Amino acid sequence: MNIVITTLNSKYIHSALSLRYLKSFSSEISDMDIAEFTINQNADYIAGEIFKMSPDIVAFSVYIWNVKQILKICRIIKIVDSHIKIILGGPEISFEKENILDDIPYVDFIISGEGEETFKELLLALTEKKEDFDLIKGLTFRKENRSFKNQGRDLIKNLDIIPSPFLNIKNDELKDKIVYFESSRGCPFNCKFCLSSTIKGVRFFTIDRVKDDLKRLIKAEVRQVKFVDRTFNADKEYAMEIMNFIMKMNPQNMNFHFEVTAHLLDEDMLEFLSNVKDGLFQFEIGVQSTNEKTLETIGRKTDIKKLKRVTKRIKSYRSIHQHLDLIAGLPFEDYDSFKNSFNEVYELRPEKLQLGFLKLLKGSKLREDKELYGFKFLDEPPYEVLETDSIKYKDMLKLKTIEDLVEKYGNDSSFENTLEYVIKNYYNTPFDFYEDYADYWEQKDYHKISHSKRELYRIIYEFYKERISDNIEIFNEILKYDYIFYNKSSNLPEYIKRATGVGNINKKHDILKDEEILNNYLHDYSDMPTKRILNIVHMETFPFDIISFIEEGYKRREIKKDKKDLMFVYENGVMNKCKVFDITKIANKYEE
Repeated sequence: MNIVITTLNSKYIHSALSLRYLKSFSSEISDMDIAEFTINQNADYIAGEIFKMSPDIVAFSVYIWNVKQILKICRIIKIVDSHIKIILGGPEISFEKENILDDIPYVDFIISGEGEETFKELLLALTEKKEDFDLIKGLTFRKENRSFKNQGRDLIKNLDIIPSPFLNIKNDELKDKIVYFESSRGCPFNCKFCLSSTIKGVRFFTIDRVKDDLKRLIKAEVRQVKFVDRTFNADKEYAMEIMNFIMKMNPQNMNFHFEVTAHLLDEDMLEFLSNVKDGLFQFEIGVQSTNEKTLETIGRKTDIKKLKRVTKRIKSYRSIHQHLDLIAGLPFEDYDSFKNSFNEVYELRPEKLQLGFLKLLKGSKLREDKELYGFKFLDEPPYEVLETDSIKYKDMLKLKTIEDLVEKYGNDSSFENTLEYVIKNYYNTPFDFYEDYADYWEQKDYHKISHSKRELYRIIYEFYKERISDNIEIFNEILKYDYIFYNKSSNLPEYIKRATGVGNINKKHDILKDEEILNNYLHDYSDMPTKRILNIVHMETFPFDIISFIEEGYKRREIKKDKKDLMFVYENGVMNKCKVFDITKIANKYEE
């Protein structure tokens, strides 16, 4: 029997953990193929590719971002071959009503909850041609033209009975991919917007199992291991052992992402984290809101003061990227309250501030209580809240534009100094800036089209000229500095004014041959021909000491004319890894 297990990932670089679990748990029954697609591919194309595999059974892993396309694919497959059995499982389908199969006649089975054991028993029944499915827990099936929903299945107590999904990684199957990984299932908290609250308690894989799998992924040269544990640091000692193991393995060009709860990070763990290699770890910390009434209502246990202390401490290490989350549309969070939450979190200067909008997921407590808070939402994926008793639709739309600009500018380090200068000198709060910029953005209809990185620099330059216009020279130099630092380019936009100086090509050659430059700043490249060094450095003249200006906090004042020649060195040619050196004294020797 030919079995295909498949899903539609949100991006090509992602890999589906659920498919690999299903395959590893049921591999003794029958060999099966994993087929992964993306939501950007056409449903007709995907159906065709699956059909070409000549399946007898097709099983889909279903989420809010892919359910519409999957149902269309199922319908196509069933039309062309009604004998193919179609199975659906996953969080988006687990909380459906009993008669769901009456609404989707082109689907044969639905698996609810943890799917490994149910899927295995169903495959056994199908391969042995046993048509009695009544005893398979966690299964919804069709019998005599009616839907039947069996008793639910208990959770797997010993997770190690699930064979590793990473035992037989083929060639470059996962190279440079984002691989989802879990060391535990469940969550110790009961947030009402989250499906994890429907499952009580936390279960862990054994530490040896986790270490063995991490070794395989490091060997496979994946780009990022994204732990999907809802609270990775639920068990402090367990979490520290995993992180310490990763640090000792010292993988290169890899990153490990963890969802952590800030108030569980105690002094021991913070001290431990101070020794993490730059870029190795990435923390996602759910804040959701700083409104105490909102947090209490959604069952979120958050000590905001401690969260601030912890995130600032981690920030001071300059090695761990922090992603902090806010959610708009929560109970009792109006526009002004969200503004306050935004400003409090923004001031922590996380590497990424993720603005999400509340989704009333099937099975969540907030969905059950939707009438209590006046939630208005479309009852179709992604079930996003449009309006509540506390915040109106027009304000949610404003927040949508702000979210877009935060993603384009605030979460892209390419504009770091530009934004800091503008906000600190011309706006009372970060939110006030984004609100003003959002107004300008929509006024110019920029929200209707996509923009290149180069174009984003031009737009904020024009915004500054029109809305602020003060100290254009300072703004020009700050923007120029960011453009060069983060984009590794000597091809500056025409609107950015350049001072005459070290940018002259002949002068660059001479400077790069200078022994003081080679010994002090380019020691690692001393054996490299000058022509090649030119590809990893950029030299630019600034009319004032911009490095001191940045270090002193972007204070707007009378700027002393003090020409500075700077050399930007892009380490190994990697974007966003840049060092800056003041070479003014050396460059002066080569003044024409």
